[in-house]
Amino acid sequence: MTAKPHPPPMADLPKARLAAFVRPFSYLGIDYFGPMLVVVGRRVEKRWGVLATCLTTRAVHIELAHSLTTDSCIMCLQNIIARRGTPIEIISDRGTNLIGASKELKEALGKVDEDRLIKEFTTENLKWVFNPPASHHMGGSWERLIQSVKKILTSILPTQRLPTDEVLRNTLVMIENIINSRPLTYVPVDDDAAPALTPNSFLLGSTDGSKPLVLHNDSGVALRSAWKSSQILANMFWKKWLEEYLPEITRRSKWFTAGRKIQIGDIVIVVDPSFPRNCWPKGRIIATKVSKDGQVRSATVQTAAGIYERPAVRLAVLDVGADRSD
Repeated sequence: MTAKPHPPPMADLPKARLAAFVRPFSYLGIDYFGPMLVVVGRRVEKRWGVLATCLTTRAVHIELAHSLTTDSCIMCLQNIIARRGTPIEIISDRGTNLIGASKELKEALGKVDEDRLIKEFTTENLKWVFNPPASHHMGGSWERLIQSVKKILTSILPTQRLPTDEVLRNTLVMIENIINSRPLTYVPVDDDAAPALTPNSFLLGSTDGSKPLVLHNDSGVALRSAWKSSQILANMFWKKWLEEYLPEITRRSKWFTAGRKIQIGDIVIVVDPSFPRNCWPKGRIIATKVSKDGQVRSATVQTAAGIYERPAVRLAVLDVGADRSD
């Protein structure tokens, strides 16, 4: 008997990806990368990068963490919020669910007190959402950006000797600007007057921040005029975002056909690529999580080894009756 996952139809993009006319970094994706080695005096120490990405404008902000404790994570997030504003929602993977991360990073972030993070940052206007375990596709937007950071980091950092904290921080800021200068839309070849939209368009007011708004005097009239000009410019960027960028990201490329929804009581195999196929655990669905479009996107499975929460794409329903004994 074989079993194959039947994922539900491709969902609409979440609100965080479609939230036009909001301040950048209103919807945040958070992830860690590293370690990176630095020299402190005669010692060699490890540092870690914290990448925050705006899920709407695709801008990034990079912080440098000196450790992988809960306190360090809280301070990094406080730095991000202080410089980018309080977000509406923070989304992240759980520490043990990081893709491509080192064993040390997974183990350390697995010990981070997630309940304390939620309590520290959840308010009436801000909530923190953790993706379910093994749902790698749900964090793909920031995983791809981390790969870009690592690639640029390798090409910029000196290879002869380790950097200091100051050099590493400066390098990460430079990388942040490089990534925020990448084009989001079609790059025109023959029209220099219509540059491609970039994350820096929303953060700095121009494609690469090289043409800031110039204020010739500080009178009230000039200040009001400059403020109106910046608002007009921001509206122009958002209009371009809606016309050129949004149609690109809303295209559906797979999972067009609706299959049978996973139901409570179904007997399933939990697909785990890290194990051989014949070692995948079997269990019974005890709860489901339904998205706004009515599709089951994740479910809770009771197995002999414990209870797991997994996305629907990792669950293969067996063709057996739910009323049969295990």
